[in-house]
Amino acid sequence: MDLTDILKAVKEGKMDLESAEQQARGLGFVSYLDIAKLDSHRKSRTGVIEAILADCKDPDDVVEIARVMVAESKRALITRVSPGHLEALKQAFGQDKLEWNSRARTVVIHDGTPAPRTGGVVGFVSAGTADIPAAEEARVVASEMGCETVAVYDVGVAGIHRLIPALDKLKARMPGAIVVAAGREGTLPTIVSGLVDVPVIGLPVSTGYGAGGGGKAALLSMLQSCSTLAVVNIDAGFVAGAYAARIANMIAAAYAHGKEDRAGQARG
Repeated sequence: MDLTDILKAVKEGKMDLESAEQQARGLGFVSYLDIAKLDSHRKSRTGVIEAILADCKDPDDVVEIARVMVAESKRALITRVSPGHLEALKQAFGQDKLEWNSRARTVVIHDGTPAPRTGGVVGFVSAGTADIPAAEEARVVASEMGCETVAVYDVGVAGIHRLIPALDKLKARMPGAIVVAAGREGTLPTIVSGLVDVPVIGLPVSTGYGAGGGGKAALLSMLQSCSTLAVVNIDAGFVAGAYAARIANMIAAAYAHGKEDRAGQARG
């Protein structure tokens, strides 16, 4: 039961207040042994899905945590998946219930239930081919949060003439937000933000070497941008995708609410 079901049951006299309180307290998380407490109410509370970070976790623990999440939410998103994690997940769930993105290193486990669609749209841009994995992690997250996604990759400043037709493609889909992944000097998000009228999230990537390598120069460049940017941490694809999806989903919800109001006024 979710909170709406509990309140409805109390209103209809099918549940007393003590039982309702116990049910409501249990909405916050689901425990797995003594090693994990899944935030099963996160999406309804914050609009951001719960995900399983596989990095530094034992493959068997990732499998069992994923079982709990699928039972609760019908789908489970797992990020930073290693070959060992992937093999364990394949053996546990089977190929037909597993969606593997090799670039993003993400796995989605499901029971056949598709990800809900919200009407939100998010665009994704990468400066170089080496920046695609971070952008793809962000794209998978936004998709699992219900958004339509559109991606244009390898349009960085070393060949800036590639950018304009790519932005035309993005603008045609009317995204609510755009994630721009760039390593090395991290210039591309600043340029994109100066050319579009939607929020841009800069995603610094740990490409590059020498002084400022490992994404540090890209991060500092984006933080110093003279265009208006939101900037996430180095390689933080999950955060970038979730933040962009929150923006796009809020726009979609506001648009849908506006249509309902106009329809109600027309009927009245």
